[in-house]
Amino acid sequence: MSETLTFALIFVPCLIVAIVFHEVAHGWAAKALGDPTASERGRLTLNPIRHVDPIGTLLVPGGLLLMGAPAFGWAKPVPVNKWRLSNPRFGMMAVAAAGPASNFVLALVGAVLFGLTIVPGAAWSESASGLPMLMGADGAALPIATGLYLFITINVFLGLFNLLPIPPFDGSHIVGGLLPAKLRYQWERLQRLGMVLILGVIGFSWVFGTGWLEVTVLPLVTKVMSFYEGIAIAIATA
Repeated sequence: MSETLTFALIFVPCLIVAIVFHEVAHGWAAKALGDPTASERGRLTLNPIRHVDPIGTLLVPGGLLLMGAPAFGWAKPVPVNKWRLSNPRFGMMAVAAAGPASNFVLALVGAVLFGLTIVPGAAWSESASGLPMLMGADGAALPIATGLYLFITINVFLGLFNLLPIPPFDGSHIVGGLLPAKLRYQWERLQRLGMVLILGVIGFSWVFGTGWLEVTVLPLVTKVMSFYEGIAIAIATA
C-alpha cells in the first residue's frame, strides 16, 4: 500500500503539471492570435485549482492506473472564442496545436533534468505491488529520477494522445481547419459528440479487448520516448 501511495504521489503531480500547462498553452496561443477570452476569465494561470477537473484530472487517471491501463486525463477546457481570433480557421488550428506542443517542450525539459539526475548503474525494478521504480546500484530507490522519467512519459503520451483526429481532441481541430468549408461545418457539428465518441471507443476496447491504444498511440510513444531518452543519455554521459 505504501509503495502504491509513493507512486501516486509521484505520478499525480506530474500529470497535473502536464495537463495545466497544456490548457494554459491553448489560452496563451488564443490571446496571441486575438482572443483574450481565457485571460478575461482568469484562466491564464498555472494555479492548478483553476484548471483541475475532479473527474478528468484525478478520478479517471487514478482509476485507469489502478486497473493497469494507460492513464490519461483532462482538465477544464480553457475557453476559446474562435470568432475573436484574427483568422478563425487557422487560428483554431494554431490554438489546438499549442497544447500538445507545450507537452513536447515539457518533455524536453524533463529529459534534460533526467540526464542531470540519473546515476550510473540505475535500473528499473518492479516493486512488490507491481509498480515501476528506478533503483540505484546500491538498491536505493530514486524517486526524483523516477518522477522525471514519468514526467517525460506523461507529456509524450498526453501530447500524442491529444493529436488523435477524434473529436474533441486537439487533432480534430487541426483536421477541421484543413477541410473545405462544407465538410468543416459537418466536422464541427461532430465536435459536440466528442466526449461520447471517445468514451464509446474506450468502452469498446475494454469490453472486446481490442487494445486500440496499443496500435495507435503507444507505438508512437515508444518512438518519441527513444528520442528524449537519447537526449538524457547524451547529457548524462557528457
